[in-house]
Amino acid sequence: MTAAPLLESYAAGRWWASADEGTPLPDAVTGETVARIGSRGLDVAGMVTHAREVGGPALRELTFHQRAALLKALGAHLMAGKAEFAALSHRTGATDGDNVVDIDGGFGTLLSYASTGRRELPDDVLVLDGPPTPLGRGGTFLGQHVYTSMTGVAVQINAFNFPVWGMLEKLAPAFLAGLPTIVKPASQTAYLTEAVFRAIIATGLLPEGSVQLLSGSASGLLDHLDGRDLVGFTGSASTAALLRAHPAVTERAVRFNAEADSLNCSVLGPDAGPDTPEFALFVDGVVTEMTVKAGQKCTAIRRAIVPRQHADAVVEAIGARLADVVVGAPGADGVTMGALASVDQRDEVLRAVDRLRTHAQLVVGDPTDFAVTGADRERGAFLPPMLLRCDDPAAPEPHDVEAFGPVATVLPYDGLADAVALARRGQGSLVASLVTHDPAVARQFVLGAGSAHGRVHVLDRDDAGESTGHGSPLPVLVHGGPGRAGGGEELGGVRGVLHHMQRTAVQGSPDLLTGVGNRWVTGAARRDDGVHPFRKSLAELRIGDSVTAGPREITLADIEHFAEFTGDTFYAHMDEAAAAANPLFGGRVAHGYLIVSWAAGLFVDPDPGPVLANYGVDNLRFLTPVKPGEQVTVTLTCKQITPRGGADHGEVRWDAVVVDSAGAPVATYDVLTMVAKTWPPAA
Repeated sequence: MTAAPLLESYAAGRWWASADEGTPLPDAVTGETVARIGSRGLDVAGMVTHAREVGGPALRELTFHQRAALLKALGAHLMAGKAEFAALSHRTGATDGDNVVDIDGGFGTLLSYASTGRRELPDDVLVLDGPPTPLGRGGTFLGQHVYTSMTGVAVQINAFNFPVWGMLEKLAPAFLAGLPTIVKPASQTAYLTEAVFRAIIATGLLPEGSVQLLSGSASGLLDHLDGRDLVGFTGSASTAALLRAHPAVTERAVRFNAEADSLNCSVLGPDAGPDTPEFALFVDGVVTEMTVKAGQKCTAIRRAIVPRQHADAVVEAIGARLADVVVGAPGADGVTMGALASVDQRDEVLRAVDRLRTHAQLVVGDPTDFAVTGADRERGAFLPPMLLRCDDPAAPEPHDVEAFGPVATVLPYDGLADAVALARRGQGSLVASLVTHDPAVARQFVLGAGSAHGRVHVLDRDDAGESTGHGSPLPVLVHGGPGRAGGGEELGGVRGVLHHMQRTAVQGSPDLLTGVGNRWVTGAARRDDGVHPFRKSLAELRIGDSVTAGPREITLADIEHFAEFTGDTFYAHMDEAAAAANPLFGGRVAHGYLIVSWAAGLFVDPDPGPVLANYGVDNLRFLTPVKPGEQVTVTLTCKQITPRGGADHGEVRWDAVVVDSAGAPVATYDVLTMVAKTWPPAA
């Protein structure tokens, strides 16, 4: 019989095998050895150096848009070949449905972050954090917060339950931030991580050194990290505590982010009785979270908190659904729930269930007597879904003990305040669901329990059709939670990218801050070379290019015509007596939108040219009322230029300021236009 392969690490640009035979990794279904894993002799210090000196500089040469394009290409390539990983994933105990969450979810996260990079980040290597802050009265000294790429490495230490998604949900934001990654998968399922990682390297898409793989023990790795680096951990709270106490974190200020297993809950609202759609949604949610990945999800529902008067109905309904669950070998006909990741994990769950039974009754599922389809129950890491009921919700075990498998406990509550208190008893969790159709109940719960949870999933009949479910972390929303859940955050769209960057406050003059941020700052030099900026393509346009147009006098006839034409006959424009009584106006004034419309008429160059379209206005403010007889002038300045990769045009943001005859600003705003890269356009 062929010996099981030895998993390799990818270090410093080459595949590397351990100096020993490694530790066997069993098939979760059959118990046979799938692969062996070891890292004896691996130069972990060399991996860190390679990331810092090769991967980091290569990534930092690319703009956010270029990095996003690489993630998009990688995600599309992996998604097209996802079928090749399914059979190997079955050996972890995962069904095809589980693979959608792990494999498809991981590849989809790459694509989501590619989209985030293109839509929400500039085509630059620096991110501006908000507008400048004046630091003096004269406007010559300002502060600007910026994000720049760190010069270290992101080390990810992952759990066994999501060998694909766990790697990619950390890799994507770090890569987009310009930070190289060292991947350390959990050994039990590392053979699937290694297979996907090999496919990543084979594409040749990512810069050398931007990703490395450590298969086996990571002993000594943290010893080589310092304040340039970041560690992202997913796993148990106890392991997180050990890592958090490492001198790299406590003495050298390595950034440490933990996402730990938690006692997540789902709360059935007091309005959601057995005859409501919400009751059925609650039952569906609990059953789904008990059975997907055999309950091995850090977001799975462990506590089902229900009105006491509905506890019997809830237990009966969940039990009826669980009776239809078919446990067995992934891929076998009819199987809807696979095995746990290992026999050791199965035994750990059984020990936790025994502790839960101190004050709870096992009402569904018998771990000593259940059927397994297509596999040997004794050789595989199988368990049936198990539902417990604890009629004394004050008992400590349901709020302290997590059985990391297909296990949940029903807990009754008396009044919404009691439900909020029970939800908080989990000591911090990744997610809580509230199933209710009453907005007042939703508000009270979020106000009372929101601070104890990283995410609150409010479900009812209206959003159920589009809901992604209780246990699905989304790339665009933060994933993490307080207390027992680790106290950290992952994902969250652009927030996850910025988490991997350094925020710095830069102080300087308007001209200096314009140069640093590639965004024109009020007070910086403007440039009027006699050519209207709208006649310039992106190849010719420069930040600070400007035009001033006007003045134009606003008459009472203009105001009345605009009111009649638009239907906006608000009294401040049409009723002299009422307008005079308003201390803000002291008489009739021009419409704000009349001023903006006239400003456009003043600065727009009418002939066809490189400006292809005006597609929006941002940050519009009306500062000073304009009365009949007043004259207005507008100055338009090129504020920011954002080319679009692969397109023949880009975005230009213009600063617009409208002033009265005394030079006082009456309106300020940003104009957004699409401008051709060259003019006339290339054939």
